[in-house]
Amino acid sequence: MYRFLLTPRWLGILALTLVAAAVMVLLGNWQLARYEERTAVNERIDAGSRGTPAPLRDRVPAPTGGAGTTGPAPAEQAEWSRVTATGRYDPSNVILVRGRTVDSTVGFEVLAPLVLADGSAVLVDRGWIPPAPGGGALTAPEVPALPTGEVTVIGRVHPTETGGSGVGRRDGRLETRRVTVGKLARELPYPVHGAYLLLDEQTPANDPAFKAVPIGHANNWQNLGYVVQWWIFAAMTLVGYGWAARREARRAAGLDKPRPPVDRAAEPVTPA
Repeated sequence: MYRFLLTPRWLGILALTLVAAAVMVLLGNWQLARYEERTAVNERIDAGSRGTPAPLRDRVPAPTGGAGTTGPAPAEQAEWSRVTATGRYDPSNVILVRGRTVDSTVGFEVLAPLVLADGSAVLVDRGWIPPAPGGGALTAPEVPALPTGEVTVIGRVHPTETGGSGVGRRDGRLETRRVTVGKLARELPYPVHGAYLLLDEQTPANDPAFKAVPIGHANNWQNLGYVVQWWIFAAMTLVGYGWAARREARRAAGLDKPRPPVDRAAEPVTPA
């Protein structure tokens, strides 16, 4: 009954079916890897919220170059962990990051370099503030003054962002769209660590005008849904081939005979 499967036509159909199923399985495997990556990120975020702060240098390598250079990026395991650092803020190089949304409102995140005892700096995200009243979303905000003297901060290690346009200056402040540490470092007169800190605590205390920047979890369940979807598609492709082959075999064996046409003229007419 199934000898027809060895004909060129059906061998071609089988080859296409297997290729399609294999591609769908590979796509499912790729989404599974993405799910595992995002799950690991979420676990680091959750662990960082509970962890005891470690010294900055235990999590983020110190820069070894000169002014305007960037230090190595932290290891993945160090991302989102809590660290502490002590230094002095540089008020002449405050950084505005425009187009940032908190609580459905577009505003600015404000970064300031914290210059450490060895002369290097780490960028500290002080938090989010809205634009100045009466203007649009890109109107420069009223930025609270930096504390003077020695400051101790506790913050989360945030990996550098990528992309975005260049860095410019407005009203004496650096301004950018993305916190790309390498680009910002080229505008600063000292070497900069290869990640920045989301401020959790500060001594003396941070200005209450700032809102803490929330850390969003990655949507790993979406990737898991894609895994199931692609693997189901692969199974359906194979089942569809089997169903088509069985139907063809039954037709060739005369088991699936076409039904005779219905003679509508012979049907009795029901009087109105």
